Amino acid sequence: MDVIHTAIWVSDIDRTREYYVDGLGLTENWAFTADDGVQNVYIGGEHGEFQFKYDPDGGPEIDSGTMAHVAVGVDSTDEVFDRLVECEDPPVREAPTTMHHIDRRVAFVEDPDGYVVELVERLE
Repeated sequence: MDVIHTAIWVSDIDRTREYYVDGLGLTENWAFTADDGVQNVYIGGEHGEFQFKYDPDGGPEIDSGTMAHVAVGVDSTDEVFDRLVECEDPPVREAPTTMHHIDRRVAFVEDPDGYVVELVERLE
């Protein structure tokens, strides 16, 4: 068994693509539009994906406060954080910091819908 993807409703699929692909550096793996017109875009890496769902007719109300955060593994927290700030200028919840007790460097930034994204770099 394995986790395949997490589905998240978004308000603007193009801004979401820019943030996660251009800003974070993840890959758009595939996409489709369902019979009801809802666009589904799968963005991720080697071990899992986010399924971003967008309804051009409105869709459900987005409440980013119901999810604590999503975590994305990165090679360099500082490099990805700097690229995101330069490209997307997201609200920063926590600038890069080292968590010595778990040997990780992390940062927390918001995506275009206010979901919090944790950047996680494994230190060696």
